[in-house]
Amino acid sequence: MTDPYGGDVLAGDWRAAGRRVVPEVPADRGLVVERPDGFVGAVVGVAKQTVDLEDRHGKVRAFPLGAGFLVDGEDVILVVPRSAPAPTARTASGSRAAPQERARVARGSRIYVEGRHDAELIEKVWGADLRVEGVVVELLDGADNLAAALAEFQPSTGRRAGVLLDHLVAGSKESRIAAAARSDHVLVVGHPFVDVWQAVKPARLGLAAWPVIPRDVEWKHGICAALGWPHDDPADVAAAWQRILGTVRGYGDLEPALLGRVEELIDFVTAPGE
Repeated sequence: MTDPYGGDVLAGDWRAAGRRVVPEVPADRGLVVERPDGFVGAVVGVAKQTVDLEDRHGKVRAFPLGAGFLVDGEDVILVVPRSAPAPTARTASGSRAAPQERARVARGSRIYVEGRHDAELIEKVWGADLRVEGVVVELLDGADNLAAALAEFQPSTGRRAGVLLDHLVAGSKESRIAAAARSDHVLVVGHPFVDVWQAVKPARLGLAAWPVIPRDVEWKHGICAALGWPHDDPADVAAAWQRILGTVRGYGDLEPALLGRVEELIDFVTAPGE
């Protein structure tokens, strides 16, 4: 017998009727896509969960694969292509790594930092970039030594000095030192932190925020005490820093207030003609 009422109207995915299906598009190298924020770029690399897009100025940004892309003005879902291009190699600073790039002969220009911990952090995140650019980082062993270091270095055209200072805030000793040192060939920038330790995001140590240390307590010793770490002698403080530095995997683990300043210094000492 035939059913005069037809089949079950609720059978199947009745909610999908009329629903717009967003197509999946392989993220093939060279594919030009647009983001809702207006960023337009070509695919230059694909990892398991991200895609690297390069705009017409050569700037590369990474985005999660999936929805949120436009091709020819239409919404698409980017997926890993069946034969995915090799992931773009990145340095710890997020820059594209040049394969088998040899270190460049050192430039005349230099970057100065206050102490060893600053230098070690910069080396870990920007070291590969600095070697390719031929930029040497030198220690001041304290901001008070900046004037003497610059007098010996004698900055000039093609011999620029970029300087990174801790706790460069209005009214501080460092702000007065910076004002006296700046010139056409000397750029002094700084971060607001008491010490470069604070430039590491506290979440990397399982903290919501860095402990607040009273002004009458030496800051690094106070931090170690607050975190329950040994702090009786310099070796304890050095071990604490290595513990902090060991949590840093790349630029994403550092505060923007430091990232921007270091990038600014690198741009200054590697400017064309310098």
